[in-house]
Amino acid sequence: MDEPSRMPEKGQKPAGEPEELPLIREVIVVEGKDDVAAVKRACRAELLTTSGLGLSRKRLEEIRRARERRGVIILTDPDGPGAIIRQKIDRAVPGCKHAYIYKDRKAKFGHVGVEYASPEEIRQALAAVSRMETGPGEAAFTMADLVGLGLAGGPGAGEKRDLLARRLGLGQTNAKQFLRRLNSYGISRREFVEA
Repeated sequence: MDEPSRMPEKGQKPAGEPEELPLIREVIVVEGKDDVAAVKRACRAELLTTSGLGLSRKRLEEIRRARERRGVIILTDPDGPGAIIRQKIDRAVPGCKHAYIYKDRKAKFGHVGVEYASPEEIRQALAAVSRMETGPGEAAFTMADLVGLGLAGGPGAGEKRDLLARRLGLGQTNAKQFLRRLNSYGISRREFVEA
């Protein structure tokens, strides 16, 4: 005899039904349609694409309007073209937030980028954005700080920076960019030490 199916209690989903995806208030800017599909598997959000490096003036104006109305999160691939797109948007539309997908520095081959990221990796990248305050801050950190902590100029510095950058939501970068992001994203000494 089959057991009667239980009705879910108030506020619970029936067994086997997928959890509701988190809603992101800001507009997320990605490179292409495969990135859109990957983000839609991770959350509910409005998305704009750059069509790769073919970022038009019209699209930049759409991004500017989105930033003014709801805010914008830039989520591009962790590669050269992704960095160029990020810089173009940053120059044309200051004040956007940044989310980062990470790649393994030791892996020689394999796919990297938003379209290959798991839904959990995408949610983690977006969650890191909400924890940081963007905007110009005081230059709280110096290159001497990074060198002294083994985050620049020594063996394993890149891997150490990657680990710390992941915890702080700063993205993978070289020491100079890491320092710039530490200072411009408003990371406090306390937050840095805790990470």
